[in-house]
Amino acid sequence: MPHRTATPSAVRISTHDTTRTDDIRIGAVRPLITPALLEEWLPVPAASLALVERSRAALSRVLHGADDRLIVVVGPCSIHDHDQAMEYARQLQAHAEVFAGELLLVMRVYFEKPRTTVGWKGYINDPRLDGSFAINEGLELARRLLLDVLALGLPVGTEFLDLLSPQFISDLVSWGAIGARTTESPSHRQLASGLSCPVGFKNGTDGGIKVASDAIQAAQAAHAFMGMTKMGQAAIFETRGNDDCHVILRGGKQTNYAAADVNAACALLKSAGLREQVMIDVSHANSSKQHQRQISVAAEVAQQIAAGDRRITGIMIESHLSEGRQDILPGQPLKHGVSVTDACISMAQTVPVLQGLAAAVRARRAAA
Repeated sequence: MPHRTATPSAVRISTHDTTRTDDIRIGAVRPLITPALLEEWLPVPAASLALVERSRAALSRVLHGADDRLIVVVGPCSIHDHDQAMEYARQLQAHAEVFAGELLLVMRVYFEKPRTTVGWKGYINDPRLDGSFAINEGLELARRLLLDVLALGLPVGTEFLDLLSPQFISDLVSWGAIGARTTESPSHRQLASGLSCPVGFKNGTDGGIKVASDAIQAAQAAHAFMGMTKMGQAAIFETRGNDDCHVILRGGKQTNYAAADVNAACALLKSAGLREQVMIDVSHANSSKQHQRQISVAAEVAQQIAAGDRRITGIMIESHLSEGRQDILPGQPLKHGVSVTDACISMAQTVPVLQGLAAAVRARRAAA
């Protein structure tokens, strides 16, 4: 037999597995609550369930041309505090009742923050704002807030960023958005095809509309994909398709809220066999990330509506109790009612914008 060199004892007793190929970059795996358990803890009251059904149907009627009101999705860029969100919701609900004949108000309640690189990931992922990632706590807090807002009689809208989180909250959501960074994602298009609410797809970050048009066509189709049931079981989902999807113009390298931009977007949608309609986000690139410019952009959009343009079915506004933004800094208290992500206009600045939009809808009706 050939001579075998003895293996050094230090190597022989090593526990390092050089053949391991799985989870080599995973630092920890923690248990996740199931959607079914969270729903058992925080069930939907009958009145809130009826509100979600009623508001989804109303949104659908606007998108299909059976209701001439303007959809207004308005609220903080992202939620970071329950009490402040409820303070905002109570004020918004009072205005929703005043403008109910012209505006279909939906409170923006965004829990997940898409980041270009890194940063605070939102209320679900990091509810304590300290990098502890107490996600189970975040899911509970998010669902509790949605229930509290619905109890005021105010429908809610949110962005669907994570592919699993909708199972925890989507039964409470009246309108959903797919962001500019994920509109091109096949997985998010499949998700939208199975969601029970209307969904808006934003144009690409470069301003391209075709990705949103393609997304609508994909979301209208049936799909089969892997996901997680409310009981936490891996499963294959077969969807029927979602006919309540639309484009959101949010700007890109240039703004895209002017009449010429609406014409170009609707021409592209028509060529794809889709409804000629857009929602306009007056924030983000359309305001050049200058929060106060949302006011003037909304006024320009209102002029188009007042002139009779029925293709503009909605508008998005980033608004909070107080204007501006602030950073999350360790050991430094946050200012009350100020966004910790994108800068917002204040509620005091928002009300005149809503008044202008309501007047534009009335003018559009008179011109019909």
